[in-house]
Amino acid sequence: MAIVLTDVLSPGLPMGPSLLIVAPALTASFASTLITGAIAALAAAGMLVIGLQNGHLLGGTMDFGSQLIALVVVSVIVTVFRYLQERHARELELIRTVAEATQRVVLRPLPRRIGPLRVGSVYMAAQEQSLIGGDLYAAVRTPTGTRLIIGDVMGKGLTAISDAALLLGAFREGAHRQAGLSDLAAYLDHSVCWNLADPTEAEKAGECFITAAILDIPDTLPQVDMVTCGHPPALRLHGQKVSTLHATCPAPPLGLGEMADHHYHVDTFTFEPGDMLLLHTDGVIEARDTRGVFYPLSERAPSWAPHSPSALVNHLRTDLLAHVGGHLADDAAVIAVQRSRRPTPTEATETAPLPRPVGRGGQAPDSAT
Repeated sequence: MAIVLTDVLSPGLPMGPSLLIVAPALTASFASTLITGAIAALAAAGMLVIGLQNGHLLGGTMDFGSQLIALVVVSVIVTVFRYLQERHARELELIRTVAEATQRVVLRPLPRRIGPLRVGSVYMAAQEQSLIGGDLYAAVRTPTGTRLIIGDVMGKGLTAISDAALLLGAFREGAHRQAGLSDLAAYLDHSVCWNLADPTEAEKAGECFITAAILDIPDTLPQVDMVTCGHPPALRLHGQKVSTLHATCPAPPLGLGEMADHHYHVDTFTFEPGDMLLLHTDGVIEARDTRGVFYPLSERAPSWAPHSPSALVNHLRTDLLAHVGGHLADDAAVIAVQRSRRPTPTEATETAPLPRPVGRGGQAPDSAT
């Protein structure tokens, strides 16, 4: 409107009509297809008004006709471009919604309470616009206690997610069927090996393994049983004191069972009411700052011990991202487990509602409980 009024009031300006092409071009950069088309139509109408006012339209001058044609062509192009851009955005949003739902099915958020345990978890995926990657965790309630697993698949991308989904499915089934923790570890190793032996996975044979820590926390005993398969040791927070739960005889990662004697050693550690277990993947302790310094988890964790498991993992997440400058080079997962008082029969089967995972940019989305 400013261009039209300026040209009508000052007919001697030669560039008035040609400047109208700016209107639809700018509109397409921020407005919808409908508004872009409407502005394009108004620009064309404005050029006709200028032509009638100055006599160029009736006179049929070549310059005015070229300007009008150029305006119409550019308006059509930017309007079509805006339509295609909006359609692509809708398709991308649909794909993200489906992917997010699928990833939540694969990596289910842990409940806030499982029997006598209070639980907090956080997942930070290194890959852009992803909620999960190659790290994994899960918890299964059994008649005598709670079994947990945390692991890290070698590699990244869709292949790592597929292997993580396989192991999580095997764990959720085997945790109920296998009486002993050693038998459960052997079952999970066989499941990974069977997947690698599948003809469709032949190209991955010998190239895939999964580090994991498998835990069994009885309801009635102040202890935790653990099988470590090449995974970083867990931390136990007792008040302001932190101790590292080193495995006496760690086993090879899952998928490399042929390198072991098929006997998985079970370590037993004290886990009293009020104690906190901090399970993590190597993406946490191997995260570096700009100077190349690793994240000091064992030094930072005791300061958060008085907090609840959920608050602890949230503090850890914020501190870890600040340490690396907001972007992780590898997936990272953390589980904090605290033993509370002895559960009542009702609490023994309690599971809290599953919260919606919180994504992060940088962007490494996470799910926090």
